[in-house]
Amino acid sequence: MGMLVYAFTGLFLLLGIGGLAYSFIAPSGETSKKRLAAAAGASAASGGRAAADASQQKRKNVQTLLKELEKQQKAKKQRPTLRRRIEQAGLEISVQTFWIISAVAAAIAVAACYLTHQTLISEAAAGFSVGLGLPRWVLGFLKNRRQKKFTVEFANAIDVIVRSVRSGLPTTEALKIVAKEMPPPVCGEFEKLVESMRVGVTLEQALKRMYDSMPTPEVSFFGIVMSIQAKSGGNLSEALSNLSGVLRDRKRLSGKIKAMSSEAKASAMIIGSLPVVVMALVYFTTPDYIKLLFTERMGNLMLAGCGIWMAAGITVMKKMISFKY
Repeated sequence: MGMLVYAFTGLFLLLGIGGLAYSFIAPSGETSKKRLAAAAGASAASGGRAAADASQQKRKNVQTLLKELEKQQKAKKQRPTLRRRIEQAGLEISVQTFWIISAVAAAIAVAACYLTHQTLISEAAAGFSVGLGLPRWVLGFLKNRRQKKFTVEFANAIDVIVRSVRSGLPTTEALKIVAKEMPPPVCGEFEKLVESMRVGVTLEQALKRMYDSMPTPEVSFFGIVMSIQAKSGGNLSEALSNLSGVLRDRKRLSGKIKAMSSEAKASAMIIGSLPVVVMALVYFTTPDYIKLLFTERMGNLMLAGCGIWMAAGITVMKKMISFKY
């Protein structure tokens, strides 16, 4: 029993002496390095959690901003006023002038029907369609043409902004360069944007006005990117560069769709214009054969029915060959 006690005592002494010797022999910074590594790991974990919380908060801010922009876009889908449509068409006339032009056109149409001895129904239909339909169709045509011109040069304008920002210029100076260098109507819209910001309007409000004047998806994308960058921060040049790539891809897809639907569009144009062309040929070759459609009440009703059915057919064919992208 005494030998066993001595053996355990010697073993504990050896372990104590070995531990003491190890503490002197082992490098002094080993334990401190391990402790620093552990502390660094803990701080990195806390820093990672802080970065994750900041990223999550930024994501929430972006989602909130996108929801607000979506609500604004839904509110803007309402039919614009006549004053707004005139501005979107690029015309510098007042609403009163537009109505005067419409009244003059209606009077000319009614006078033409009266001189050709048409019925009262034909005169009323001509005055209504020419006085109200034709000017609005012209507005829509000018608006679409102006928007197409804007869309063609808009990606180049964004590239100018990207290069200007990367070279160190502020955003306002980049917008001024676009307003001076780009062809119309891009320069006109950006000039309005710069002038609005110069008189104290915020960037977000100026972009809203720009979208009201040029309601295209491309301008909407541009406004969303600029608004998110202004509120949440980030690399503006990279975001706009990505937007430019998206716009060019949309343009490429639009050209591909036009090429694939060109045959259907040609067929629709031929089918839609064939009845009108045949009626005109018959009228000039044998006018007595088709004159009853213009002089008799039943003929007028038949013409009205044919016009309605032709409009419905053309609308259906247009819907069949129109693609959203």
